[in-house]
Amino acid sequence: MRKVTGLIGFPLGHSVSPAMHNAAFKELGLDYEYSAFEVAPEDLAEALNGLRALHVAGFNVTIPHKETIVPLLDEVTKLARIIGAVNTVVNQDGRLIGFNTDGAGFLESLKQDAGFEPKDKRGVVLGAGGASRAVCVMLAEAGVSELYISDLIEEKAKELSDYIDSYFGIKGGQLKVNSPELKKAVKQADLLVNTTPIGMAPKVNAAPLPDNFVLPTKLLVYDLVYNPGATKLLTRAAAAGCRTCSGLGMLVRQGAIAFSIWTGKEAPLEVMRQAAQKALR
Repeated sequence: MRKVTGLIGFPLGHSVSPAMHNAAFKELGLDYEYSAFEVAPEDLAEALNGLRALHVAGFNVTIPHKETIVPLLDEVTKLARIIGAVNTVVNQDGRLIGFNTDGAGFLESLKQDAGFEPKDKRGVVLGAGGASRAVCVMLAEAGVSELYISDLIEEKAKELSDYIDSYFGIKGGQLKVNSPELKKAVKQADLLVNTTPIGMAPKVNAAPLPDNFVLPTKLLVYDLVYNPGATKLLTRAAAAGCRTCSGLGMLVRQGAIAFSIWTGKEAPLEVMRQAAQKALR
């Protein structure tokens, strides 16, 4: 009997995850399929009951459900609990168990795709949502020396910054968007990560930092947005002489970890990468 997996979020727009996972299932000859399910925030609890009743093997979780889904699940792994966000769920005999593969996928991509070792480096993270929580926890665990967080919702950034400080005792804090303090922190940083959806297709002319924001050449700019591959932020960073990395590597690597959780098989990473790139084209 074919096993069903998928993605829940709202709105979903054009996701490359179905192409990526279905290519991987085909490569390994597995009788699985992956579909996208658009679920409005007010329907989340009901949707989970439906997915459980349909005996889906598992599913990914994206904006805006990564944090709100946590209390609705039967069990959450320790890492996902520390992060406070879930992006992968497996159905074990009707019990929905939440994982976070975003963090590990990001860290793998940062080291393998961007060639960046975060230990003893200074980082600035834009955004304080579910993806940011995963990024910040993994950077803190990896031993960054300083970590600053900036979000339009200042209380959310402060809450995350305070949480990271209480858990890991890392120097840093919450910085106001486009403030002199943020500019100073970026100037001194080794790594800038955009975890917001700003710049994602179709709004490709948007950027999380204003046009006059100076990016130092020593900076690695990592944008979790992968569609388009070269966001306005990354294009500006490259023009300033910075190293850049798109979120495609994180997408593929977190997807590969989720694939293994669902199937028990090692994911064909390169097949997934090629399928994602083809879907984006």
